[in-house]
Amino acid sequence: MDAAPRDCSDTSQSPRNDDDVHVYCVPYRWWKEAEESTSGTVSDWKGGILYTASPTSSGPMKIINSIFSSDIAFNLRREDDILQDTQSGEVGISGRDYALVPGEMWLQALKWHSNSKAASKNGRTFLACEDDMSDIYPLQLRLSTPSEDNLLGVRISKKDNATECFRRACKIFSIESEILRIWDFSGQTTQYFLNDIDKGTLYSQMQVEQDILLKLQVYGLSDSCRNEIKKDEMTGQHPNASSLMMNSDSRKFTSSFVQSSSPTFGGNACEAGSLGLTGLQNLGNTCFMNSALQCLGHTPKLVDYFLGDYRREINYENPLGMNGEIASAFGELLKQLWAPGATPVAPRTFKSKLAHFAPQFSGFNQHDSQELLAFLLDGLHEDVNRVKNKPYAEVKDSDGRPDEEVADEYWQNHLARNDSIIVDLCQGQYRSTLVCPLCRKSSITFDPFMYVSLPLPSTSIRTMTVTVMTTDGSSQQSSVTITVPKNGKLEDLNQALGSSCSIGVDETLLVVEVYNNKIIRYLEDPSDSLSLIRDEDRLVAYRLPKDFAKLPLVVFMHQQMEENNFLGKKTTSWKAFGIPLLASCSITNGSDIRALYLKLVDPYLDPADNMIDGYDIDTSTANEGTTELEDTSFPESGEGADTSDKNSLDMHTNTDFNYYRADEKGTGRGSEIEMNEQIACTVLPCRLNVIACWPEKMVERRNTLLLSSLPETYKSGFFSKKPKESVSLYKCLEAFLKEEPLGPEDMWYCPVCKKHCQASKKLDLWRLPEILVIHLKRFSYNRFLKNKLETYVDFPVHDLNLSSYISFKSGDSSNCYMLYAISNHYGSMGGGHYTAFIHHGGTRWFDFDDSHVSPITEDKIKSSAAYLLFYRRVQDV
Repeated sequence: MDAAPRDCSDTSQSPRNDDDVHVYCVPYRWWKEAEESTSGTVSDWKGGILYTASPTSSGPMKIINSIFSSDIAFNLRREDDILQDTQSGEVGISGRDYALVPGEMWLQALKWHSNSKAASKNGRTFLACEDDMSDIYPLQLRLSTPSEDNLLGVRISKKDNATECFRRACKIFSIESEILRIWDFSGQTTQYFLNDIDKGTLYSQMQVEQDILLKLQVYGLSDSCRNEIKKDEMTGQHPNASSLMMNSDSRKFTSSFVQSSSPTFGGNACEAGSLGLTGLQNLGNTCFMNSALQCLGHTPKLVDYFLGDYRREINYENPLGMNGEIASAFGELLKQLWAPGATPVAPRTFKSKLAHFAPQFSGFNQHDSQELLAFLLDGLHEDVNRVKNKPYAEVKDSDGRPDEEVADEYWQNHLARNDSIIVDLCQGQYRSTLVCPLCRKSSITFDPFMYVSLPLPSTSIRTMTVTVMTTDGSSQQSSVTITVPKNGKLEDLNQALGSSCSIGVDETLLVVEVYNNKIIRYLEDPSDSLSLIRDEDRLVAYRLPKDFAKLPLVVFMHQQMEENNFLGKKTTSWKAFGIPLLASCSITNGSDIRALYLKLVDPYLDPADNMIDGYDIDTSTANEGTTELEDTSFPESGEGADTSDKNSLDMHTNTDFNYYRADEKGTGRGSEIEMNEQIACTVLPCRLNVIACWPEKMVERRNTLLLSSLPETYKSGFFSKKPKESVSLYKCLEAFLKEEPLGPEDMWYCPVCKKHCQASKKLDLWRLPEILVIHLKRFSYNRFLKNKLETYVDFPVHDLNLSSYISFKSGDSSNCYMLYAISNHYGSMGGGHYTAFIHHGGTRWFDFDDSHVSPITEDKIKSSAAYLLFYRRVQDV
């Protein structure tokens, strides 16, 4: 400390008095090295107050106290002249000098030492803390005030502490051999030297309570240190940080224990107390938020900023901001995540603030982590925007000027309105070029970006399975697997099916979608996109005559009796089953309906029953059989059947179907179709929907399981895994930078043609940020469906080089990046789970799965679940 100390008794310069103020006791040289090597908030604390330790008594009384009392008792005397030892350079050499620093400053110093250690092993690491938090144990002290104003009494009793803790305290606070000096940079000890009114209050409190009990946590002083840190050891390595944490308010010190978190780590035990390895509790479908917060919570420089004095930059006047509430909630959450010995944090306050300013994230539904990240980065930027009054800047076209000049003009105009830590770290610049297809007029603008959303180029071929049915009763159904263009049309599907099934010149295919044993959609428009068909859909293609539209189309659906048990009572109901059967033929009456249906279900008849069914068909076409069936009703159970004519019932009732008209959707059962009932289909094309009810005898004699066999368009299971598509991250980037026409809804107004046109657009990377966030566009949306791409993206971990993809070559900054965080999404669109992989110290990666944090090897971080990639700039590789 080369500068004169600050008088901490001046309340205008004291730290703000919060309800929870943490003060840490660390070796002075350890603090000094961090203070001298940083240019941020650590070095802003230039002053301090020096206390020296002295025994509480001397002579015979001291001997008596040592015999009858096991307490450590000493006084801390405030020294006014502190420059002599400082200028001599001997402070802290003996290892008997300590510093009291506030919590924020201690975290900054601890991180600097951790980075320094890791840098000696691997120059690419950051925010590493491997062993600074080891050897944690509690300690209690009692404070009292002697008669002199510049003395503070300290007593450490064996009664208050475990034997091992007291033994360690003896080694730390022994004042027999060397002088013990404590520097206070926090200003907290000045509370014992207040004005007369406050001092009288404190004295009266001590008369009642005798002294004040402090519950502390001591960090990092192992038995091997024995309180002696030699000069040569100090130059070779940094000592572990010892810490005495005190919570205080203006009147008294309150007790506080910070328990060490013990996640299930592998490796050495010191990781249990490492900073930053703290999980976030899932409050109910908040994994999307936890994943994004962990990635931001381990972003270099952003963490340093929010663990420091960020409040002085909060812009309360910004109408686009949130009154600093989002920034404050985020900053407080980071302090909890980076607190020493922290347990999993429940981010309720942050979520409450988030829901207040972004109602779309309220409640407990699952959301998109990228959408949350975009909102949070924008909200943090506006809350800490250093620009109080945003000037107006007119946007000018390039008009043939050099791109470098135009880009700098755009960037300076942007910085004139936006200046924050988010802009400093996360914002880059695009070059956007629009070209009119008619007059070739071009417009070039330069726009800022906070993240890059890359499309996922996938293979151009799609595999589909379709069930093919005959309509003449000649055979059972068959499953055909074909390949079609992924972005093809329905006509591509029809052509592939026709080739695979050897469709004749007089045949055609009618493709339908079947759901719940009904046809819900006829795929008749050849220009429809195949993207409307999902993998879980079930498609059926019916082989029909080419001129089938000239005859009625009869669609049969099947129902069978099902028993239900409700409240101990058995009931029966009709339940749909099987694949609808379809045929195109001339129909005049109910007998034609019956004959056609028996013909279509004939392939599913067991061989032993062929003779019986043959008789049924013959008699059904005769007038006698038709007349007899008119008078025969179908009982819903075996009760009530006329046993006097058993053969007649078996022949025509128990071995026949009942037919009912159905509505267009095939859901409602109308009137029963009689055998002599005339069927009129005068208007073509005519679709006649019929429900056939199966008696139990018919169910037993036919293979209903085969009739119900209907595979999905694509089935991905354990034994039939979908081929994993792989694409390079560079290929995604090339697809993003590729020139493409604007959509019809994004027409551009050409100033030369004086009309809107479908211009071509091309994006180029012009200026890259220090922190590059890449969003992989796995989710696609349209009017009909939502889909997630499971494409495996092969992304670089250590050496993402964008030099060949950036249009503006500048020697001021590197275009090489290193991965440090990944937000993963597992599952489908309807449901899923988010986690985060974080690079934390050296070459180590950790899996942050809500409240659970565990190590993971680097070879496991690449998967098809990667959704958001966080890169930081490194030197050219």
